[in-house]
Amino acid sequence: MKIFYLLLATIILTSQTALTTAAINNNHLASFRNESDLQKYLQKLKLDDEKRNKTNYAKEVGAVMPASSPPNAVSDSSAEKSASANSESDAITNVQTQGVDEGGIVKKLGDYLIVLRRGRLFSIKASSNDLRTASTINAYGPGISPQGAWYDEMLISGRTIIVIGYSYARGGTEIGLFRIGENGQLSYRSTYHLRSNDYFSSRNFASRLIGNQLIFYSPMRLNLYGDVNDSMPAVRPWQKNLDAFQRILPATRIYQSDLELNSYDVTLHTVSTCTISEQSDLDCRASAVLGPSSRVFYVSGEAVYVWVGQNPRHTQARQQNNAMLLRLPLNGQSPQALRVSGNPIDQLSFLERDDFLNVLVGSEAGGDGMWRATGNAGSLAVLRVPLSAFGNSRASSQSRNYRAIPAVFDWNLQNRFVGDWLLVGSSYQNNASASVYAVPYAKAGQTIPLNLRHSTERIEAMGNDAVVIGSAGNDLVFSSIRLDNKATAVSGYIQRNAVQSESRTHGFFYQPESALSGLLGLPIIGGDNQRPTAAVKYLRNKNLQLSDMGMLTASINSNLNDNCQASCVDWYGNARPIFIGKRVYALMGYELVEGRITGNDIVEQRRLNYAPQLQRNR
Repeated sequence: MKIFYLLLATIILTSQTALTTAAINNNHLASFRNESDLQKYLQKLKLDDEKRNKTNYAKEVGAVMPASSPPNAVSDSSAEKSASANSESDAITNVQTQGVDEGGIVKKLGDYLIVLRRGRLFSIKASSNDLRTASTINAYGPGISPQGAWYDEMLISGRTIIVIGYSYARGGTEIGLFRIGENGQLSYRSTYHLRSNDYFSSRNFASRLIGNQLIFYSPMRLNLYGDVNDSMPAVRPWQKNLDAFQRILPATRIYQSDLELNSYDVTLHTVSTCTISEQSDLDCRASAVLGPSSRVFYVSGEAVYVWVGQNPRHTQARQQNNAMLLRLPLNGQSPQALRVSGNPIDQLSFLERDDFLNVLVGSEAGGDGMWRATGNAGSLAVLRVPLSAFGNSRASSQSRNYRAIPAVFDWNLQNRFVGDWLLVGSSYQNNASASVYAVPYAKAGQTIPLNLRHSTERIEAMGNDAVVIGSAGNDLVFSSIRLDNKATAVSGYIQRNAVQSESRTHGFFYQPESALSGLLGLPIIGGDNQRPTAAVKYLRNKNLQLSDMGMLTASINSNLNDNCQASCVDWYGNARPIFIGKRVYALMGYELVEGRITGNDIVEQRRLNYAPQLQRNR
């Protein structure tokens, strides 16, 4: 163990004496002065890289690379992927930060549920005495080919429905605006095409909504061997005769990170903010920072954070201060930065609270792009810094800002800040001495190992406490965790012969009934080996004692053809628990099952199959 701490200190915790922000003249990142300044920088980067490549190649094979041979840059987008602003009563999404809605597959507006599924939008009347399909419409505009497009995320601002998608055929993010009428009728408004690379993450969500401000992260890898202007973030409205892109990112809003770059891996980490209006066109503006491709995107109530790190597959991941944490305030002030070590696992590795930023980092983590978050994170530590530490590109974290976590996990690490604690576990237990480690990140105190006797596949908040969900053999286990002055495992519930069917955070929901009680729902697949059943499982939490409330199950309808034209794989899942007062709904594919709470049980009331076509394949 002494060797472990020594290595951890060498790998992550040790840092050179940091410059204080008070000693720096400009307390924010420097942008390029003009377009010419940007072009000169990129040209120098390309020439320096070509010289370095020639020298290295000559040393290795005794030959000189021809000057006219550009690098064969590989994008990790399509190949890998192919393998609210409304009332509080409409909040049905399990979001990370209250008040910051996240793009999802189902939202609520009054008596209507709006579902995004397989390239279509559905509005469903779900009132106390009604359950029916009100309207259906394609999730893309008339005249737009959906081939090669994925429509993944949806948000609602006022009566405007926003659909976020990515088109490999057109090479960019699509923002579709739709309107929902008082009677639930859906109508198309407009579509905008944002030039970007693929935003997909197996854990994160690209879009956020605060008030009527749509915020989303979109990376853009620059091609230094072509016309760089063709790689700049830009927007155009969709028409049959497409207008030219209007660039939304001037050179003066592109900031330099001073991280080591090469021409193979130069990415504009772009945060775009678009104002959603019921009457006017989409109004977007963007800011970006140049850096390598590895990243994690997090939105607090005050700022957008982008952790730009070196990809450990291609660099020396254990180089200290090898990454930069960017802070883009939502009030429009200039971005700030902080040099940091390692990489976060995913967006759940972040928490901004009480004028501090807290981040779980791993020495070998690769960010959350595509499926990178499931990899080996390496040695772990918690970074805790005051927001005042952020400054220009020279501002740096210090060794005292990191706290080592004595935990060893191999793959698929799960993490979550809950109250005053950070919980860390993994779905692959290996020979770990504990299932979960609880870290008092904001105060002095020892990390507490919790041996739950099951893996950690999900960590969720239940008020100020937590529930950890994972597998033990063929069973699915729910363990409640009390988080007060110490972390304590309280009780467990075992669902025999079952697994959770959704891995994203939106697959879970906790509905408080009081400070000490509430209901939770989670999609599962269970049953015998001959006929596994899709269902949503419901439990009641009463002072951290978990009890069974039953489940709402899906019908067994096989070989149904919905004539799918786009987004025919559910990358974001297709099942959600939904709580509306005493009514409970289970969304499972094309079925919406309504239940009602009666005492300690949930009893099915009615169900709706809202599929656009029900034609059995023969």
